[in-house]
Order: sequence, then C-alpha cells, then structure tokens
Amino acid sequence: MSVDLTSTSGRTILAFKAGRAFRRAGTNFVDASPTKGAIVLTNEEGLIHFMWKDRTTGEVGEDLILFPGDAKLEKVPQSSWGRTYVLKFESSDQKHFFWLQDASTRRDEEFVTNLNRTLADPNIIAIWDARNVYPTSEASTSATGASISPPSTVQPVIPATSNPTPAGTTPEQLAQLRGIVSSMTGFTSEDELWLTDVLSSQNLLQLFQSHPELLSSLFPHLPPELIPSSDATPQQAVEILQRTTNSPPFRLAVAQLDRALRTGALGEFVRSLGLPESAAMGVGAFLAAIAEQARQEGGTEERMEED
Repeated sequence: MSVDLTSTSGRTILAFKAGRAFRRAGTNFVDASPTKGAIVLTNEEGLIHFMWKDRTTGEVGEDLILFPGDAKLEKVPQSSWGRTYVLKFESSDQKHFFWLQDASTRRDEEFVTNLNRTLADPNIIAIWDARNVYPTSEASTSATGASISPPSTVQPVIPATSNPTPAGTTPEQLAQLRGIVSSMTGFTSEDELWLTDVLSSQNLLQLFQSHPELLSSLFPHLPPELIPSSDATPQQAVEILQRTTNSPPFRLAVAQLDRALRTGALGEFVRSLGLPESAAMGVGAFLAAIAEQARQEGGTEERMEED
C-alpha cells in the first residue's frame, strides 16, 4: 500500500522517513517503534506544522504548530547507533523522540539541517545536495522504498526534567488565543510588552468578569467537550474559561506566540488574520494592530446601525 505523505491541507516544505521512539516508564531509555513513518513539515497560512505520519495508513500521529525559533531537532548523543533524535523546545521541557528510517544514512544530516533551518525561518529555501542519486520527493514520500528496522537495543537519553509541559499548539488553541487578544485594546506599538504579561491569568479573569458579553463569542473557539451547556450560569462559564486559560497548553501557546512575534517572521500569519504585515514586528505592534482592527470593525457596525 502506497500513501502520499505530501497530501495535507498546507504546502509541504519537506518530508523524510522517520519512526517514533518512546521513553520507557521510570527510566532514561527510549524504545524505537517499528512503525514506518515520516516527519512532514507544512506551511499553513504562515504557521509551521510539524507532523509525524504513518507511512502505511497515512494517519497523522502528531501535529504540532511551531513558531519560528522555538524548536530544534537534535541528535541524542547517548544513542549507540547515532540515528536517534529528539525534538526540543525553547519554551518548554517537552521532548519528542524519533529515529531515522531511510535505508541509507548519507542524507541524515541533510534532512535534519534543512528541517532545523526551516524551523528557525519558515521563509528559507532548503538546500539539497545534487550529488544524491534520487530526488528529495522520492526519498521522502515513497511508502514502498527501503527502510531499516529499529535498533535491537534501547537508546539511553538525557534525563527529563520533572513535570514537563505539553509542546506545540492546536489550531483550536490558536483560535481561542486570537479571540481573547482581539478584545484587548489600548496598546501602542511603542510599548515594551510581553504577551505573557498581557494575557496573564489575572488579566483574563478580570476581562471575563467585567465583560460577560464577550464570553459567548469565545465558546465556539473552545474544544467541544469544554463548551458550556446552554443553561450554564455566567459564573460557570467564567470558571470554564479560566481553567482553559490557566492550562499548560494555553500558557505555552501564549509564550510561543510572544517569542515568535519578536522574531518578525510571522508576516504571513498576521496577514491571514487580516492585519498588516507590520503587526508581526513585535508584541506591541501586534496588539496595536488588533486594537485598530477592532475599532474599525466597531465603526463599521455603528455606521450600519445609523443607516
């Protein structure tokens, strides 16, 4: 069975064969899964999706939304065979382990280098060695090409820190963040701001309590299982939103977006929100652009009511 690994909703940037490895409970060892897979990077409206796909079924086992400069794929130095890698994050202690499955090791460094260059700057163009006898697409997307078996021995890894936070963000979390940020006004591009301070738990709680009319507009951006029932009281709705915005995935999403805005590499992403590209030049510029957008939309609604 052959599966097209480049069949995604976004533009595929690169893909190569790789399996997953999982930490053995209570130890500093990881076991390689024999499942044939691939790491696939796509660009969807300016956001990088780091996906792991099953090459037999085509199912996506992992889909992480990464901001520029927040993640890097590194070789595990304790690996006895040298093909075990770990995806590490600047904004959290979470780690995802993979092992390269191409039958030949000659392109390992090339794949990893291009992946890391793309994670640092989504706008770069991958550089491929023309001396390789087969094209990138064939090596990366063929489900029938030669692969190797996982190592027979487990690979030791660096001890994990306690209580790691989840890495990556989901589209639902980004939409949720966008809905909340759009209600924050009064910022200018000259302000030295940190998004983690602006969207602190205390600020968001005050926002929910002082503007109950905003709550219903946020519900559609919550995961289905968290949407309050129609008979929920305003206090119950606030408690649900507070638990969501206090959760590690949401706090991590805020930190990642803050970091990415400081790189100036989110031009395509802010344009997808209907904002000028200058909104990607920092946290203050981003919030000021959202506030201006909200004022313009508010003025449009007022004019429509007058008409």
